[in-house]
Amino acid sequence: MTYDYDLFVIGAGSGGLAASKRAASYGAKVAIAEYDLVGGTCVIRGCVPKKLMVYASHFPSLFESAAGYGWKVGDTELDWSYFITSINNEVNRLSALHINFLERAGVELIQSRASLIDEHTIEIDGRKVTADKILIAVGGRPVKPDIPGIEYGITSNEIFHLKERPKHITIIGAGYIGSEFACIMRGLGCEVTQIIRGDLILKGFDEDIRTGIQEGMINHGIQIIKNTEVTSVEKVSNGLKLNLSTESKEPIMTDVLLVATGRVPNVDGLGLEKTGVNLVDSTVEGHGYGNMNAIAVNEYSQTNHPHIFAIGDVTDRINLTPVAIGEGRAFADSEYGDMRRIFSHEDVATAVFTQPEAATVGLTEAEAKEKFGDERIKIYRTRFRPMFYTLPQQEERTMMKLVVHSETDKVLGAHMVGDYAAEIIQGVAIAVKMGATKKDFDATVGIHPSAAEEFVTMQ
Repeated sequence: MTYDYDLFVIGAGSGGLAASKRAASYGAKVAIAEYDLVGGTCVIRGCVPKKLMVYASHFPSLFESAAGYGWKVGDTELDWSYFITSINNEVNRLSALHINFLERAGVELIQSRASLIDEHTIEIDGRKVTADKILIAVGGRPVKPDIPGIEYGITSNEIFHLKERPKHITIIGAGYIGSEFACIMRGLGCEVTQIIRGDLILKGFDEDIRTGIQEGMINHGIQIIKNTEVTSVEKVSNGLKLNLSTESKEPIMTDVLLVATGRVPNVDGLGLEKTGVNLVDSTVEGHGYGNMNAIAVNEYSQTNHPHIFAIGDVTDRINLTPVAIGEGRAFADSEYGDMRRIFSHEDVATAVFTQPEAATVGLTEAEAKEKFGDERIKIYRTRFRPMFYTLPQQEERTMMKLVVHSETDKVLGAHMVGDYAAEIIQGVAIAVKMGATKKDFDATVGIHPSAAEEFVTMQ
């Protein structure tokens, strides 16, 4: 049978872009459909604009540190309108750049919403096209809890477009999105309250990371209300009134409510019911989503239909941009490049851009002990104040930790809270991925003076 395309990709986010360009490089005729800006969550309303906000939020602390080194820093003020406009301009520039990359790769971009009719047919704006293979790469979306008045809250989609800097922002959610934005908005000069259902933020991360970040956030002036939920939201004359589940807590008055209670695979409207593509309950804790349907795939990102594939957050495996890219390229290599291979989801490094920052790779202490037993795990840990903060006399702390299998000496996990954690763990991740032992770390000469050297001097 003759098809209009060899491959049709639904969703021009990181995974879809990587897969479509790689498939086209092997000679496949490829089209990709996207109804939003090209680039996906990462470029439009995720990694890129968030990291720019992270950078901006660090300047007040740097101004304070500068005084400790003798610099005279005068009055400072953030031009919010200039700041937000600059971020949006950069997002638009990157989106246009990705469109150019698609054109150069020979991938046809269809800027419209697409849905499935059957395992070879896609509907776009009332017309039908066919493809030998279909790849679903539509990512995820924020979800709000079902409570009265929640429509007055914004999500991480809208926070990049606030017209004014709020005086007080309240965040519900203990995950990395809620925690990152709590730190961002505090650094940008807002009063910040974060409401969490448990005792600690960042469920699924190593316990030392969770406690280290939470203590740092509180030291930076973020109010964290634990073991509490918002039961309803009321719009009043001077902002929003948040009623809480804890009777001892008075309602909170706030200018902006950021709802960061999770994301779900973006399966709605894809026409999956017409094809019989299997879904699976998403129950992954930590870096994954909550209980919500995701597209079920095998190790080759293939659904129960041999011609339909899915990658990235819509499959709810590990929901990170580099993982979606890796899955997309592995799919293209396997199906079009005569290099059948599986993308490994083991020992994937990740970071949390809070303040303090954190990064991690491999098993947490709890995971390692559950897998191998307490007696077979040895923990190496260090906590210290980095040299940078000695003259300003700021109480910033760094924590580094290695989880080691005592019988083989293999490093099973590495975790860090502190400045440049992501940059440092990226290098450590290579060693962990290669199966390095604690003796290999010990045999590595440290760079002095640096924080990173602590990873090779811990005893």
